[in-house]
Amino acid sequence: MYRILIVEDDNTIAGAIKRHLEAWGCEAVCVNDFQDVLGAFVAYAPQLVLLDISLPFFNGYHWCGQIRNVSKVPIIFISSTSDNMNIVLAMNMGGDDFITKPFDLNVFTAKIQAMLRRSYDFGSGGNLLAWRDAVLNTADATLTYKGDRIELTKNEYRILETLLANKGKTISRETLMNVLWQSDSFVDENTLTVNINRLRKKLTECGLEDFIVTRRGIGYLAQE
Repeated sequence: MYRILIVEDDNTIAGAIKRHLEAWGCEAVCVNDFQDVLGAFVAYAPQLVLLDISLPFFNGYHWCGQIRNVSKVPIIFISSTSDNMNIVLAMNMGGDDFITKPFDLNVFTAKIQAMLRRSYDFGSGGNLLAWRDAVLNTADATLTYKGDRIELTKNEYRILETLLANKGKTISRETLMNVLWQSDSFVDENTLTVNINRLRKKLTECGLEDFIVTRRGIGYLAQE
């Protein structure tokens, strides 16, 4: 079942879209807090976004840019303003399609299904793991913080993925070593310490201090 995020401030339109998509076997959620569309996106981890242009606080172009900083998920703009300039701007900001309101719901849903087939028939859509303002995209192993992408080594990515998937829980050093090296052969524990310290230094330089908390003699956690 595909997850679709609806970013539309007209409750009547948003509700109609949601009900119709659910009738076609999709799962859909409407955004309620238009000051934090990116937060709703990260929390829900949708496989497609339906995005209106005219929204309270920030317009759809702004939120498209914010989403594109952390994900390649398909974005379809929906708007009653369909002049060429808006369509070109929507595509240039990272949109994948543009649908003009008003629209026939059956045609609208058919276009959404076609977009989902093209995007996901070849594989998984991936997931997002968030901690404060940082987002780890497990689809392409990237970390984004306030719009900046942080380069990670393979081991750094695996450490973060494990900690963020278990936020608030202490992960033992033994568990992390098994995640990193997946072997029964002996690996010096100092090697894990070196990886943790390098990752901490990299995160601190980007403004992410205290991202990883040490539980002395036990392990590490991403503290909420």
